[in-house]
Amino acid sequence: MITSIERAIVERLRRGLGEMVLDVTTYSGELDDDPGEIVRRLPSAWVTFGGIVKTERYSTSRQKRIATGRFVVVVGDYNDRDDESARHGGVNLNEVGTNRLVTSVRRLITGQDLGLKIDYFEPGRVRTLFNTRMKDQALAVFACEFDTRWVELALENGRWPERSGDPASPDADFNIYRGELSDPDPDFLRVGMRYHQPGTRPEDDPEDLVELQEPDHDSGRD
Repeated sequence: MITSIERAIVERLRRGLGEMVLDVTTYSGELDDDPGEIVRRLPSAWVTFGGIVKTERYSTSRQKRIATGRFVVVVGDYNDRDDESARHGGVNLNEVGTNRLVTSVRRLITGQDLGLKIDYFEPGRVRTLFNTRMKDQALAVFACEFDTRWVELALENGRWPERSGDPASPDADFNIYRGELSDPDPDFLRVGMRYHQPGTRPEDDPEDLVELQEPDHDSGRD
């Protein structure tokens, strides 16, 4: 789920920000590079997972939890004039400014679920990462936080992840990497019922066998 959310944020921002930025990618330590390399990438936006900040029980279920995850969008820009221009932008179209980027990112992400099984994103803090000068250029970088929630399914006590060939299964990774697995529970196909009628002996009560689903008799032959 975490990777899917991160990629979906990148895709939405890439489409939504258009030519405000040179690129939108997942964060890979770009801000740790030489200052000259950082400036050459700006204006840009990077997306990263900020951690799970809270986990709560889902109602009375023992298997379901609500996880609150935090995602961070880092935006940055520079300007050859001064610090204020790096934040506010300038008269030229390519002088975007970080204030415009922060506002645009919050506009694009807040209240969205990105087509995933998650709660709508709630905006959080906007923090200053850099607001300084590097030689003849002013650099401004801000981090925009967003929180969302999703349901996590815990294993039953004593069970291992389920054996499955389904790539969409929550246990797909355990199957791929050959972890310890449990066989799935057998299908619940039928249930027996007994109808007790007043004035009759229990052994005389009518019985019924209810089929819940058709058993699979397909042998693979035509």
